[in-house]
Amino acid sequence: MLKLTALILYNINMSNFPIILIAHNLRSSYNVGSIFRIMDGLGLKTIYLTGNSPYPITINDNRLHHIAINNDRQIRKTSLGAEKSINYLHHQDIIQLINQLKIKKYQIIALEQTTTSINLIDFRVDSPIALIIGNEITGIDDQVLEVVDQSIEIPMQGLKESFNVSSATSMTLFYLKYRQDIINSLS
Repeated sequence: MLKLTALILYNINMSNFPIILIAHNLRSSYNVGSIFRIMDGLGLKTIYLTGNSPYPITINDNRLHHIAINNDRQIRKTSLGAEKSINYLHHQDIIQLINQLKIKKYQIIALEQTTTSINLIDFRVDSPIALIIGNEITGIDDQVLEVVDQSIEIPMQGLKESFNVSSATSMTLFYLKYRQDIINSLS
């Protein structure tokens, strides 16, 4: 079996298209912190935390003080400082955000199992991408799925139906960033 080595990865060029992340209605501050660390490790720079997703303390933060402090502490525990290197914005209305990103020519992609989702392996990156990840239990809301350009899913081999949101985000962002170069290096 062919293995992907660190040497091959070192020589892989990233996708020429920007990738941003939209984390919508996540429950866990720890997952948010882990996702900050994943993004930092991949050199990705922008995350929108929408709906009820926890986010680090911001200037003029309007959350109750104890909630903002608790979210910030938990995010920092798993991000290990990565929240300082990532541009993050809290945006309550995801539909409004999606419309703004579509005007900027982003392809809006949902990481969700749907009747029309395609396998991540078959997805082609040919424009800037805004990847949406959803709630750890309920996934991405139907009203959001109605306005995305495409849904993609990670193929599952075991008994469970899905991966943890931060694990799925890690696999997907890595694949989207390096997809074509990985395929070329293995052929």
